[in-house]
Amino acid sequence: MAKHIGIVACTAEGAALCYRTVCMEGQELFGKYTHPEITMHTHPFNEYMRYIEAGDWEGVADLMLSSAEKVARAGADFIICPDNTVHQAFDTVIKKSPVPWLHIAEEVAAEATRRNLKHLGILGTRYLMEGPVYPSKLATRGIESSIPETNERRRINEIIFDELVNGLFTDESRTYFTEVIDRLKNRGCDAVVLGCTEIPLLVTKQGSSLPPLDSTRLLARAALRRSMV
Repeated sequence: MAKHIGIVACTAEGAALCYRTVCMEGQELFGKYTHPEITMHTHPFNEYMRYIEAGDWEGVADLMLSSAEKVARAGADFIICPDNTVHQAFDTVIKKSPVPWLHIAEEVAAEATRRNLKHLGILGTRYLMEGPVYPSKLATRGIESSIPETNERRRINEIIFDELVNGLFTDESRTYFTEVIDRLKNRGCDAVVLGCTEIPLLVTKQGSSLPPLDSTRLLARAALRRSMV
């Protein structure tokens, strides 16, 4: 029996991509139409944003733990959260969680190590790009990280919250991300982290001058592997 996966969701698009990846790619491991049992819970996204905008990571942790308790009661053996930004509350969450979690940035860092990457550009919300989630996990593996310039971070943040989380993916925004990735490449990055779980729906491998590390799908695939242990 595969282990039961719990998903603590935040935004619809990122959670849906993660869920879809587990279901579709699970068939490669478990057989046609087969994937591990999954339970997902999310609080309304505005509740998360209220705490994130106030810098109240304890409040974020409380929401994550509330969802964790619900999926654990439904039988989940471990939990993933397809949202990079809220991982800033991860250390608080893991101390109180009823079941173990996988950490999205740890899975990205592991993939970067596997591919012998040395310098990653980080794309995501302003809170993610300017926060400790990725630098801390990458540094332990000797991987350098860079983020876009201030005005670029502001525009990326606007695109994420005004468009991507609402399922809007425009050519104009795709072009903007492509240009930012080009500039990260010129600064010495050898790959780029798609560190908002909606970005993979906008930026593809074919449209990026740097190899993209898709945090959403990497987390889903790690969950599939964990479900087999």
